[in-house]
Amino acid sequence: MTNAPTQTSRDWLNSVQTSLLAWWLPHAAILGGLFFPVTIRAAIWITALIWMGTACILNARRCNRTHCRYTGPYYLAMIVPVVVLGFGVVSAGIYGWISLGVFTVGGSGLIWWATERTWGKFS
Repeated sequence: MTNAPTQTSRDWLNSVQTSLLAWWLPHAAILGGLFFPVTIRAAIWITALIWMGTACILNARRCNRTHCRYTGPYYLAMIVPVVVLGFGVVSAGIYGWISLGVFTVGGSGLIWWATERTWGKFS
């Protein structure tokens, strides 16, 4: 017997309010951050990535949501290129930032799709 109903009920993605707060608002902040100077943009993005990464890791522990085990560390790892661009280690214009944003958000979507397609929603 599985405990899928228990896992589903504990999954933050099943709650509109929690999902909005944990993932959709930080995604909106990343998009909105594109309109700010680089230092502020980097701070917004780093905060959003820490927020989403932590939410994913906590959700994975709460309900064993498959993709959260991978997207949490992925979001936290994406802080590194944000720091590199934010501190000017590598110079990039707005298109570099847009590309990084697409890679970050698109990559997490790809991880979500691939892991849950392969191993199921809860594993």
